Order: sequence, then C-alpha cells, then structure tokens
Amino acid sequence: MKDTLAIIMAGGKGERLSPLTRDRSKPAVPFGGAYRLIDITLSNCINSGIYKIMVLPQYKSQSMVDHIEAGWNIFSFDLGHYLRIVSPQMRSGERWYEGTADSVRQNSYLLERDRYLGHVLILSGDHVYKMDYSRFRQAHEAAGAQVSIAVIEVDREMARSYGVVEVNPDFSIRGFHEKPEDPVCIPGDEGHALASMGIYLFDRAVLLEVLEELEGKDFGHDIIPSLLDRYKVVAYPYKAQNHIRDYIWTSDDQGRRSLKLMDCSADSGYWRDVGNLDAYWNANMDLCGVDPYFNLYGQLWPIRTYRRQLPPAKFVFAKERESEGRVGKALDSLVGQGCIISGAMVRNSVLSPNVVVQSWSQVDESVIMDDVTIGRRCKIKKAIIDKGNHLPEGTEIGLNPRADAERFTVTPRGICVVPRGYFGG
Repeated sequence: MKDTLAIIMAGGKGERLSPLTRDRSKPAVPFGGAYRLIDITLSNCINSGIYKIMVLPQYKSQSMVDHIEAGWNIFSFDLGHYLRIVSPQMRSGERWYEGTADSVRQNSYLLERDRYLGHVLILSGDHVYKMDYSRFRQAHEAAGAQVSIAVIEVDREMARSYGVVEVNPDFSIRGFHEKPEDPVCIPGDEGHALASMGIYLFDRAVLLEVLEELEGKDFGHDIIPSLLDRYKVVAYPYKAQNHIRDYIWTSDDQGRRSLKLMDCSADSGYWRDVGNLDAYWNANMDLCGVDPYFNLYGQLWPIRTYRRQLPPAKFVFAKERESEGRVGKALDSLVGQGCIISGAMVRNSVLSPNVVVQSWSQVDESVIMDDVTIGRRCKIKKAIIDKGNHLPEGTEIGLNPRADAERFTVTPRGICVVPRGYFGG
C-alpha cells in the first residue's frame, strides 16, 4: 500500500451530535472510554499498511489537532510516511471547504506533487468499524475498476439516510441515489438495500481528472452519480470480505484465560455511522458485555490513541462499621485509567479516564467522559455525561424524562445528554 494515500474527512459540524459537538468537531468526540472517533479510521489505515494520510479538518478542530499531534507522531518522513493535517488554505478562492469533494479539490496540488501515488482512498473520520483497506485495494484491481465504493447491506427503511447503489451481477454500479425516498432493493431481497459507507477508492489520475472537470461539491451527492457513464465504478461488499482474524482473550469453563486466533465475524460486519446521539450511545453500548459486537481487545488489529499518564483504575471496598460494607463494582463495563469506583455500582457502562464514582451511587447503561465526578447517592441511567462535570450528592439523571428535558437534551430513545461542565467543579 506504499502508493496509496488516505484522505480522512474530519471537518463536519456534527450538529446532530450536539451538545457533544458544542466545543469540538465530530471526529474528536470521545469514544469507548479511551479513544476519539478519528482513532478508529486512523488505526484502520495503519493496520492496513497505509502510511500516507491527510486529515482535512474545518470546524472546531483544535482538540482533534492536539490529540493527533500528541498521540499519532509515529511516522517517518525519511521512509515516505506522513500524517498531514491540512486546514482550509483558500488556495482556490476566499472560501472554506464546501463539501467532501470540494475539500479534496482545494488540496489537489498535494496529490499532483506526489509522483509515486497510484491510488487515493477517501474516508470519514467519524465511523466505527474495522476494515482491511488492502483487501479493498485488491478487489479494486481485480475488477479492473477505476473507482470503487464500499457498500453494506442495510434495511430499506434505514437506507433512506444513505447513498444507495444499484449493481449488476458483477457488482459494477449502474445507479447511485443519495438519500432516496424509495431505496432500490438488493435483487432477490426486497427488505434490504446496498448503502454506501462513504469509503471511496480512486485511481489517482481518475480522481484528479474528475475534480478538474466536474464542479460538484460532494462525492455522494454530486460526483459519484456523474461517474457511472464515464468510468468503471464497482461496489465492494463489506460483509463479503474475508473476516479479520485476530488474537482474542477467551476463557474456558474453569475461568482459565488464553489467546486464540479467531475469525472476528462480528467485527468484520460491524459498521456504525454515529451521526446522532442515539447512534453514538448505541455504539458505545456495543462495546460492553462478554461478547461485544465491536471488540477493542484484539492483538493483531489494535485501536491506537493518545494515552494520558494516569494510574490504573481502582475499585474500593469501604467499610464504616462491621455490619456495613460498600463494594465498588463494575459489571459488563469499560473502565478507563485513573477511575475510582468507591463503594458504588456501575453496570453496562463506558467510563473514560479519571472518572470518580462515589459511595452508594449507581450508574447504568451510560457513557461517562473524562474528569467527571459522580457524588454520593447519585442515580444515573441511560445518560451521556460530557467532560468536567461534578455531580452533587443525590443527583438523578435518566429516571425522570420530563424533568431531564427541562435541563438537558433528551433523545428520541430517551438518552439524557449532559453538556460539558454543566455541573461546576
């Protein structure tokens, strides 16, 4: 993959993720207790052998830039590797990026000056999935494609929110419809459609030609539909790719642990566009449980990130009298570095670094971000609590939707979202 450049779109406002995107861009939103969303895409690149990466930020990007500079300084320029953060430079006019295709067009000079570049991979910085892009590239070349689009099967009702492709028997694309009212079904399967994952692989020369000749601002809405009569455009079915094999910790009936090389079938078919708060909460909950839908614990396909220098998590048994003990527990949960669970119960939740849960409190099915303190006797259920909140003793969130809605954002599914720093320190 030495001649492949990955371009990661990281400039969206993420308005449907507000208030989590009030002070940060969507790819910078924390995920999984230790990561930012953009870490997923960056890790896929590194694990696939891609070491030429451009990140295109725009709105409220400073926290993401700080995170990348602190945690992703792993590239050797002498070996031809780089990770470039390319902010809007207004080289082609007094304007910011106006869409995915426009952002690449404004930086096409960077594609032109790398004479060893053969392919360009267009990616989103805010999706959750594992994908070996080298297999995508192999399928692209085997099909003789000039443009390839990764697609995934979705319910037809869900397909209305995506770009939907029509394919021939050889998976060449004959139609592309952006967010259609009546999605075209998969032949022989009226309940499902093929949705674009927003992952495009271009031959470099084709991409430069397209960006020069076509004026569209977005790949999905403008560019892709215009290519079908001019180039060979092929769909790459994500679920049909070979499963990623990885070493995963397993336990037998006696509780003995061992590393086993396994087909991570769930991971290989897992893709989530965390475009709204309910989808974001769901994706975090998918990490919990004995057999998570998305596994962060593989040895061959690690998810990398910047790690703060914090001590290990601690679970405190506090005993004030002989007859009374308070046990700190976390069940089916992810608990980050520096967390202290002191005489409290945490279930099916994701705790980011440096969270403190004090005595007699309960946290269920919630996402708690960095540097949050949950005081004594609090009850938190189905909530997302952003950074820097210090909940007073007896606070209840997620138990009374009407009361919650008067103070916070409550999603259609009933998830209560507490913005950053709502409760003072």
